[in-house]
Amino acid sequence: MPTLVVVDDDAAVLNAFRRLFSDDGLKVLTASSGEDGLAAVVKNDPDVVILDVGLPDESGLETFERIHRCDPRIPILVISASEDSDTTIEAMKLGAFEYLIKPLDFPRVRELVDKAINIRRLASVQVKLSSSGGDAEELGDVLVGRCPEMQEVYKAIGRVAAQNATVLVRGESGTGKELVARAIYQHSLRKDGKFLAVNCAAIPEALLESELFGHERGAFTGAESRKIGKFEQCSGGTVFLDEIGDMTPLSQSKVLRVLQDQRFERVGGHETIQTDVRIIAATNRDLEKMVEENEFRADLYYRLKGFTINLPPLRVRGDDIPMLVRHYILRFRRELNKAVSDVSPEALDLLKKYAWPGNIRQMQSVLRQAILQATGPLMLPDFLPDEIRRPAAPTPSFDGAVDRPASESSESVEAYLDAQLKNGTNTLYTDCVTHLERIMLTRVLQQTAGNQSQAARILGITRSFLRKKIHQLHISIVPVVNVDEPADEDEAASVETA
Repeated sequence: MPTLVVVDDDAAVLNAFRRLFSDDGLKVLTASSGEDGLAAVVKNDPDVVILDVGLPDESGLETFERIHRCDPRIPILVISASEDSDTTIEAMKLGAFEYLIKPLDFPRVRELVDKAINIRRLASVQVKLSSSGGDAEELGDVLVGRCPEMQEVYKAIGRVAAQNATVLVRGESGTGKELVARAIYQHSLRKDGKFLAVNCAAIPEALLESELFGHERGAFTGAESRKIGKFEQCSGGTVFLDEIGDMTPLSQSKVLRVLQDQRFERVGGHETIQTDVRIIAATNRDLEKMVEENEFRADLYYRLKGFTINLPPLRVRGDDIPMLVRHYILRFRRELNKAVSDVSPEALDLLKKYAWPGNIRQMQSVLRQAILQATGPLMLPDFLPDEIRRPAAPTPSFDGAVDRPASESSESVEAYLDAQLKNGTNTLYTDCVTHLERIMLTRVLQQTAGNQSQAARILGITRSFLRKKIHQLHISIVPVVNVDEPADEDEAASVETA
């Protein structure tokens, strides 16, 4: 159970946290002075600390520095009854996770606490490198595999972890790029510093630059106070830039400067900030092609590829499949409180034959669904989702333009929704949006005989964004023959997609 330490001299605030958070999957410990708060942190190694600025025995910022010296990886949310901007700035400079003004918006506080707990987990939960799968009920996050390709990944992590070099992790979606980044961090000389992950594809373009570099008050509409960005917060630690291929050109240029000089300016500011961060980046995109098409800076690409780790897709990992299946069965049976302990030969054969377009992430989802369906100690074929038991053979449309992925069917969105609800899921929104996107893009590409320029115009999106979606959704485009209007030459080069 995650642990939260709240340090505040207001008994009403402490009671509110105990009442509102203790029954919500959190262990809540409270202290009313800086000294008692520090003692609670040292004794309990919490996942997150909420710290008031005004304490009876010392300044909350002094307590902050003492906690930070004990473990700089603990996220600390600073709270205060004062709106003094200088205090806010000092707290953020010290590395505060967030600064909140009383009276507290407790739903917002809970959201930040959950986010901080996840960051703490990323920095603290060890990523094991295993060639056997290990005891999944004892180990935390694990990179499992003994195929030659995975052995090369382990060797590469060992070679680069202790260096201060920038690393680029490449691989398809769902192959475990974040696990590799965390393993590098945990075996590095910066393992006692912070580890912050930023998904460049998940943050709107207008906000990504502010998230990374911070901004000054008044820099843009809604910038009511100064914000300290990830590169400033994480000085002395490691920043993981996931999906770096989706970064805007402006952000690319500023990241390049950080790589070259460890300097940057906040958005709307003129002060040059000095930092000391190691950057690990990851992408599933074809950066070489993006450089050719002026969608990615060539100078940044060459700085990033100084040391590259290539993660293999699951479909080429051969004998790793049985090992991975048994590892995740052992891991998820505990999580889901089920008695499943092994997989039948027939079910394992189906899992080995499947192409796994979504890689490890898809395998985890499939096995969770199967374990929830299981009624005994053995996972049988009947418990597996339809996509595994009856994979659709890829068949081109009448014009030969588009292949549906193996996991795609012609069922309606309503039928898909009903099936997901029946199987049990905790990613329903994402799954349904992905399903709808795949159907929509497939049909538009069929209509245009695979011509991506025409499809992008119909969809009202850029051609590069369409290519990204085709890759993410595992839509295969096969060569078109005997059609009146052939695909553009620049698209013919990407006619077939994995």
